[in-house]
Amino acid sequence: MGDVQLVSADSHVNPPPTMWADYLPKEYRDRAPVVEETDEGQFQVFEGRRTPILGISAMAGKRPEDYSWNVRRLDEVRSGGWDPDARLVDQDIDGVSAEVLYGGGPLGSEDWGLTRASYSAYNDWLSDFCSTDSARLIGMAYLPTVDPDDTVAEIRRLAGKQTLRGGVIGRFPASGEWYEERWDPLWETLIDVGWPAAIHVGGRGRVAMIPRTDGIGYIVDLLMSKFAMGEAVTTLAVSGVLRRYPELRVVSVEGQIGWISFAHYYLDHLWAKHRFWTGNDLSEPPSVYLKQQVWSTFMEDPVGLRERHHIGVDKIMWSSDYPHSETTWPHSRKLTDEWFTDISDTDRRLILAENCNQLFGL
Repeated sequence: MGDVQLVSADSHVNPPPTMWADYLPKEYRDRAPVVEETDEGQFQVFEGRRTPILGISAMAGKRPEDYSWNVRRLDEVRSGGWDPDARLVDQDIDGVSAEVLYGGGPLGSEDWGLTRASYSAYNDWLSDFCSTDSARLIGMAYLPTVDPDDTVAEIRRLAGKQTLRGGVIGRFPASGEWYEERWDPLWETLIDVGWPAAIHVGGRGRVAMIPRTDGIGYIVDLLMSKFAMGEAVTTLAVSGVLRRYPELRVVSVEGQIGWISFAHYYLDHLWAKHRFWTGNDLSEPPSVYLKQQVWSTFMEDPVGLRERHHIGVDKIMWSSDYPHSETTWPHSRKLTDEWFTDISDTDRRLILAENCNQLFGL
């Protein structure tokens, strides 16, 4: 089975704190994060906050018993998170042909002007990262979603770059709901430029709730964050967004897939029971739109693979999640060979590469 191509539909970058000074507009560069060197290690300093270097998002190659929330120095984790040449080497080690790249994202400043500028700064950095080999490094732009006109303008600004192939939106906009009419230009623009809308897992409520020090809460939150993806994608179906825009493609990223089979069944059951008194005007059960327009990524999910034909085998995409703590790197080839032993060659090729290749035009 080693001849089957591996394409990761969800991998990550971890831009170093020092990159902001190079990519933010000039008026904000003196407020960019800096790295402070101390006898205790490196610290990021931003807007008066001094924080250790985050490590849990870059545990690739480490044993689980060696995982830690922070690291003393940036060079204690694999440089493939920010060095594109090192990243290509790590792809070769893992037997992966290409990766769709998420991660990074905007700065969390109290000044919206700086936060908004950081969206574009990150997107430009990611584009440069991917330009090292745009056939193997496929960037996903992070989209600001406070003002629809601004969101559309950022898509238009970036759409000509071959290094970027889609836009990341939150499970919910900054306020209100995605099905409000004011967001119609977003869906229309994504369709026009040929980009899918990607919704990446993150917390279980409308505000991410992962405690930074509570290990129990962290583990529970990771589990519940997967189920929270159901709220985002089913809202797009039940509200009629997917019906109104049949060419819109949506990606549920890092949410795993085992819950989807149940969600399709139960959502249709609820719709059949309640569509009349709620005035729901869908012409088909909600699962019809989900199966037609929503792709989903997973790392390790034997339950989901067992249900692949009910979910829709043409909408499932494997991912390595490099360099996060759930990554299959550097054993992706070995692990996928084991998981797909009893799965047909056709299904294997679709899930491990071809679905992703088709979605992103690789």
